[in-house]
Amino acid sequence: MDTDGSETIDDDSESGEQSPSVRSDRSSDIEDGDHEADQSTPPINGESANPTESDSDQVPSDNESESIEEMLLEFDEQEGLIRDRSLLDPNYVVEEDRIVGRDTQLQEVTKMLRVALGDNRPPNLFLYGPSGTGKSLITKAVCKNISNICEQRDIRFGTVEVNCQDLDTLGIAVYELAERAADEAGVSVEVPKHGVATKEKWDELYRIVSENFDSVVFVLDELDMLVGRRDKQDPAFSRLLYQLSRSGAIDDLSAHISVVAISNDTKMMEAVGSRALSSFTPEDVHFDDYDANQLKAILRRRQDAFYDDVLSDDVIPLAAAFAAQTHGDARKAIDLMRVAGELAEREGDSEVREEHVRNAQEKVEKNRVLEVIRGISTQKKLCLYATATVANETENGTARSTTGYQVYQFLTDAIGTDQYHQETYVNKMKELTTYSLVDFERRSHGPSSGMFLEFQFAERPDTILDTLREDSRIDMVSPEEVQTVVKAQLRNQS
Repeated sequence: MDTDGSETIDDDSESGEQSPSVRSDRSSDIEDGDHEADQSTPPINGESANPTESDSDQVPSDNESESIEEMLLEFDEQEGLIRDRSLLDPNYVVEEDRIVGRDTQLQEVTKMLRVALGDNRPPNLFLYGPSGTGKSLITKAVCKNISNICEQRDIRFGTVEVNCQDLDTLGIAVYELAERAADEAGVSVEVPKHGVATKEKWDELYRIVSENFDSVVFVLDELDMLVGRRDKQDPAFSRLLYQLSRSGAIDDLSAHISVVAISNDTKMMEAVGSRALSSFTPEDVHFDDYDANQLKAILRRRQDAFYDDVLSDDVIPLAAAFAAQTHGDARKAIDLMRVAGELAEREGDSEVREEHVRNAQEKVEKNRVLEVIRGISTQKKLCLYATATVANETENGTARSTTGYQVYQFLTDAIGTDQYHQETYVNKMKELTTYSLVDFERRSHGPSSGMFLEFQFAERPDTILDTLREDSRIDMVSPEEVQTVVKAQLRNQS
């Protein structure tokens, strides 16, 4: 069995984050910058955080605020507006009649995976397109139906799904697949997660699959995020695809294995190595943005999440319009309707109205950006600030990684802090895609030039910049001065 022996031992050194990538030893101080604020106990109601004995002996009066239990019971007695909250969860696998605007993609995926019903191996698939366009939803729905029919036919069909955005190395990814396969089969993984060769993890994965399934579809969501060790010729996702797609050549493996690779990056396959590409050979299915009408239809299929007659007529069109403005993301549309409903409930209103949707839009956009940005490290803030400043000055609202890094270098020099190498800057920006703040595509100047990433923002870059300037270290640098640097770099770029 060929298990790509070039990556044999799985330990923490495989993670790209473990290798030193800054110019001085102060990186730990910067990386933990979001924890640098004074963490002593703050004053309570303007008084000392360390009450005197007389303070602690005070007994609350009868007219003070309600207890937690009283507030919970009071809310429990109120008539709510939301009947089924699961329908307002974007990750919930809904019934087939609730899947809207994806008839072509649904038919393509169904036709290609349905051969599993005859105990045959389905082809490998590559599903690509922007976030929130139904890739994962359709895959889960089709596999769920296949599983139900296979159960009736006594065919052991399994779906093993992983999201690759939090997986650092190939070894970790293989172990995660083994764990998910074991959960699906109701068995245990018999090798440890750390301290063993990656080959042993492959052997364990294939053992679990062979002993418990006739056919397995591995669903690898956000596969392009699995980069792995930087000293390898091919990224980890390429080596993963190579191994899984060659599993049919393993003598001891009796089960059929197919792979559904899912990515927001339309150019991901260009980064797949030639060996993996020749063995993976997927069928491509493209998912484009939802338009406003499709988003309205999606929300109407879920409006029974609310009780009858509690949604005013303008709620669904407005939520769909807001979501259509940001890459046609169905997740955002569903989330907006949920937040609008929750705001109306908290305010004790009898219906969800346009004002609740507008408040929800402001809350979802501002709060998410604020919370995410305030919680990230100073170095990530600097990477994000540099890139957002570039995007704010371009006509199409995008920023090349090469230009963003040059502005990042200026920022770190200006405030006198450590500076990442360009590769680490790119990795930090890619990590921010997990928060849906930014997305990227691979681009090239031409056949004779190198590749670069082009970043685009899910929110308005100026909203992100305003929030980042709340950090006193970033606010040390004049926005006008940064803007001048950006414009100079953009002239050089062109």
